[in-house]
Parts: sequence; structure tokens; C-alpha cells
Amino acid sequence: MSVVIKEVSTKKELKKFIWFGINMYKDCPYAAPPLMMDDFMNLSKGKNPALDFCETAYFLAYRGRKIVGRIAGIIHPVANKTWNHKNARFGWVDFIDDPKVSDALFDVVEKWAKSKGMEHLHGPLGFTDLDNEGALIEGYDKPGTLATIYNYPYYIQHYERLGFVKEVDWNEYLITVPEVFPERFFRIAEVVKQKYNLHPVKLNSKKEVVNKYAKKIFDLLNESYKDLFGFTKLNEDQIYFYIKLYFSFFRLDTVVLVANEKDDLIALGIAMPSFTKALQKAKGHLFPLGWWYMLRALNKNDIIDLYLMSVHPDYQNKGVNAIVFAEMMPNAAKNGYKFAETNPELETNTKMASQWESFEHVNHKKRRAYIKKL
Repeated sequence: MSVVIKEVSTKKELKKFIWFGINMYKDCPYAAPPLMMDDFMNLSKGKNPALDFCETAYFLAYRGRKIVGRIAGIIHPVANKTWNHKNARFGWVDFIDDPKVSDALFDVVEKWAKSKGMEHLHGPLGFTDLDNEGALIEGYDKPGTLATIYNYPYYIQHYERLGFVKEVDWNEYLITVPEVFPERFFRIAEVVKQKYNLHPVKLNSKKEVVNKYAKKIFDLLNESYKDLFGFTKLNEDQIYFYIKLYFSFFRLDTVVLVANEKDDLIALGIAMPSFTKALQKAKGHLFPLGWWYMLRALNKNDIIDLYLMSVHPDYQNKGVNAIVFAEMMPNAAKNGYKFAETNPELETNTKMASQWESFEHVNHKKRRAYIKKL
């Protein structure tokens, strides 16, 4: 039976688009399927402010009445201007292991991108650097995380057969949380605090983090991440969108903020308990029990996910990370966490990778962004 491509044009079709991706991995022991409501918010115009300036097209592949694949096409004009290129992105891509399906999906996105004057197609990428990005190329037998893409190994064969080549790779590390934190980190942290007049911010409530510091957190990310691959500064609407999307679930004792004497935020470490098992049990549904699985994960867990680590450019290479680690790691050990999982780190970001050398760690996953000339 031939493959038919249909563009998503209604709310009902968008829900089918999202559920296809979730259901592809509902029985996979390693994937962490997203909550349907989160993807719906991220992909809906009027909800995600990135869609106020990004062009998008979502496509579903059908065989008869059965959906067998999906793909999103994205044109991000701010990214294209920032990085001086004419690229379209592909994301939210999933398909059965059939070349006719992947051929049809990428053919329609490539034609769409060329019709808009684009010169390359790259991905998998989202609307911003805070969306899941990069196809998994190593570590298929390792649990995924809320913040990353899981894909079956055959996806890579399809990308390469279609002419995509490596654009950039990311590494992910699994770190053993030391039961006794190295004393030298405390000493370094104290020296750095005294030398640069820095201090960890005392946080009294989640409400205080959101109301007083959330905007400062994203301002710091905008400044410190500006030179990283594909990053574009978030505007104010986007910042408040991500505050609403991501600041619902966190623990106060897994957030470290470092400020100077003027109370300017100059470094941060934000972690959360792993939601992988909770998402596997929820299978895309927040209700009736998904919320309970997520809440339970906050309070009973032995893995912590390191979502964001950042130091202001003016304070980089000065040992400020030691302050973050000296606050976060002892707390993690005290609360029963055995392992810490990093977010994807660019392979070229050797400064970030070098900080794990002081801990028992393993580079257990790798992912890749692909690119193709149109």
C-alpha cells in the first residue's frame, strides 16, 4: 500500500501527530515519552511564542488509515539571521522502519523548505536550544531523560541513506555522586567566594525562585550560551513560556544560584530528580495518574538530572563551578541520589567536559545533529 502524506491543519490532527510519537515508544524500556499536554503546548500557535515568528509545517504519513510516520518542518528566522545561514530544521520526527515512509516524509519537508528559499535542512532540532535536539547515535540501551530525544537505531541508517551528514555531536555523562564530597572542592569554593565576593543565594521557597530569580536565570542563559551551536536569545515572551513549562516540577534543594555583591546572578546549577520512570508509567497522560507518578519521582529517586549549568562569561575559568558543586553534590548525596545524569554537552565544549574529571563518570550516550544541502 502506498504512503500518503497529509499536512496537519486541525487541533485533532495535531493531537494525532503527538500521540504517534508517544505511542512509538510506550513499550520501550529506555525511552521517556513526553506528556501529551507539554508537546501540545510547544507545537501550538498561540501557546508557544516561538510560533509567532517561526514558520512551521507538520506532516503525517499514512498507509491507508494507519499513521506510520510524522515530521515537523521549522524555519527559525532569528537563528538564520544570528548564524548567517538559510537553514530549515526538522524535528518531532518518527517513522516505522520502512524507507518508503522516511523517503516520503523527508521529501515533503525538503520541498517545503526549498519553496521558502532555504538552502539546507538540519536536525533533529526544536524551536530553541531548550527543546529536545540531536538524534541518539550511541547508548540505545541506556534510559533516556525528559530533556532528550530517544530514537531507535534504524533512524540513523535512514538519515544517512537520505544524504544527511554530521553537523555536530553532543555527549552525555553519567556521574557517580560521591558519598563524601572531595574536601578540595570546599576549599576552592571558599577561595573563589572570597576573591570575587560571591555567595550562594539562600532560597526560601519555590515561589521566590519563580518570582525573584526565574527571569534572571534566563537572562544569564541568554548571555552565557550565546556562542553555542544553534542558540538564539530568548525574548521575554519565550522566557515566561519556559518558566511556565519547566518550573512546575523542581525541588528547592536541587537549585543552586550564585550571586555577586550587587545580587547579580553570575552562575547557576539547576537539577531535578529523574522523571524517566514516571513518564514511562504515565504514557503521555498527566491524568488520572500521571501527576502522581511525577510527584512521586520528585520525592523518591536515586538519579538526579543536571538540566542547566551556566557561568557568566565574565566569571568563566575562575573556579566558580566549584561553588555550584560544593552546594549541589553534598545535598544530592544527603538526599539519597546515587547518580547524576548530564544534559547533552557539545563535543567541542571541553570546558564543560573537563569538570567531570574530578568525579567517577562515564560518557554513556552520544547524539548528533545532521545536515543536508537542498
